[in-house]
Amino acid sequence: MYPGVHARTTPDKVAVVLADSDRSLTYRELDDHSAALARVLHDAGLRQGDVVALLTDNRVEAFEVFWAALRSGLYITAVNSHLTAGEVAYIVEDSGAKALVVSATLGDLAEQVGDTVGAHSARLSFGGAIPGFDSYEDAIAGAGPRLDEEPSGAIMLYSSGTTGFPKGIQPPLPERRVDEPGESLVMVAQYMFGIGDADVYYSPAPIYHAAPLRWGAAIHALGGTVVLASKFEPETALRHIEQYAVTAGQMVPTMFVRMLKLDPEIRTRHDLSSIRVLIHAAAPCPPDVKRAMIDWLGPVVYEYYSSTEANGITFINSQEWLEHPGSVGKSVIGPAHICDDEGRVLSPGEIGTIYFEADHIPFTYHNDPEKTATAQHPEHPTWTTVGDLGYLDDDGFLYLTDRKSFTIISGGVNIYPQEIENVLALHPAVDDVAVIGVPHPEMGEEVKAVVELSPGATESPELAEQLLAYVRDRVAHFKVPKSVDFVDRLPRTPTGKLVKGKLKAAYTS
Repeated sequence: MYPGVHARTTPDKVAVVLADSDRSLTYRELDDHSAALARVLHDAGLRQGDVVALLTDNRVEAFEVFWAALRSGLYITAVNSHLTAGEVAYIVEDSGAKALVVSATLGDLAEQVGDTVGAHSARLSFGGAIPGFDSYEDAIAGAGPRLDEEPSGAIMLYSSGTTGFPKGIQPPLPERRVDEPGESLVMVAQYMFGIGDADVYYSPAPIYHAAPLRWGAAIHALGGTVVLASKFEPETALRHIEQYAVTAGQMVPTMFVRMLKLDPEIRTRHDLSSIRVLIHAAAPCPPDVKRAMIDWLGPVVYEYYSSTEANGITFINSQEWLEHPGSVGKSVIGPAHICDDEGRVLSPGEIGTIYFEADHIPFTYHNDPEKTATAQHPEHPTWTTVGDLGYLDDDGFLYLTDRKSFTIISGGVNIYPQEIENVLALHPAVDDVAVIGVPHPEMGEEVKAVVELSPGATESPELAEQLLAYVRDRVAHFKVPKSVDFVDRLPRTPTGKLVKGKLKAAYTS
């Protein structure tokens, strides 16, 4: 379903609200505005399969643009608003966008990249004027008659660039109308997480990212309400949950860590009893962090593992996780396979590349057939991977070990940084941590921990040795870092992903 269905049945219900502001949209407004924008884009010459680029911070208009594209048979490409002008321009150009819609709050950035869509393409700004852009509000107000809904559009997002320059991830356009069922994430939200029209969903992550955009849209398809936070702050998030009577939400593990490190008096100050589903994904969650969240909030913590490529998804609830600690769950759409470098299927417990099986090729990398081919299994093209490593247990539960590109090979032995990062994550002196391999003349690589200290902690050789001893007590000695470096800030994307490629480059360039 889509907002038009709910605009007819519950027109005055709030579809999305920006927390701590007066900005919200009812289902009638979301439907009317997205339909008007669809007409504007059509009149600008966009047709099925064309691309609309969106550059915004967390604003309710993001969902108007999303649904305008989906109901027009277009691709929507939301662009990371924290990128440089050159990086944004690359994505807009590479995607072939024929329209660019921007928030006036990003006016300087938008002005620098506006020309990348061409003089005759649609360029619209909302919330204020930007040179070279037409008024979004005026375009909506002056739009012609509604269009009949075209076949559904789709989302084409760009990878976060954690291991290189971003690539567009292009799914095939669905062979259905936008108001017909069939979107897999909607079904997962409904049947695996029990989300429906009575839910209030909290979304504090940047809207350009795959999970906030897709999940917000899934909530709209099901008729719920999205509470969009402008950014994540741990105490503010607790206040929002109480204020809006949030029943469901999604966060990343770094957000969990920041909430857990709040003073206990602050954590107990807010009524969180409305929460029945708290989802996490996007990055590995250290087991001690997950267990602490379950101890705090009860068995309301759910996890899924997927990717921007959306080639597969696993699911696990709190009880299953306590029985299989560290797992990200079982595959819920197509079977998962663990394969070696030659493509042979491995036995339970053996670490290899994670492939998800489908009945079609679920995505291609835009303008990069070679990268698309490397994501496919050598004998089964509809088995695809994003390069993550892991293993299955005897019950079919999946465990992640790391990305293949992050594996440290020291003296011919594979070491998976995530295991060591999990150990250090809740050390009281550690606010954030990354474990990487650095060049070594004899061993090839050696293990290094790079640590961002908690407030009040002071770097010293003694603290470095304490951290190494802490790890040594908990993992095999060959995995223990040989050194610890302290930094002011680790490079993470706003969605919580560690940009390890950038960090490693600092030690190898």
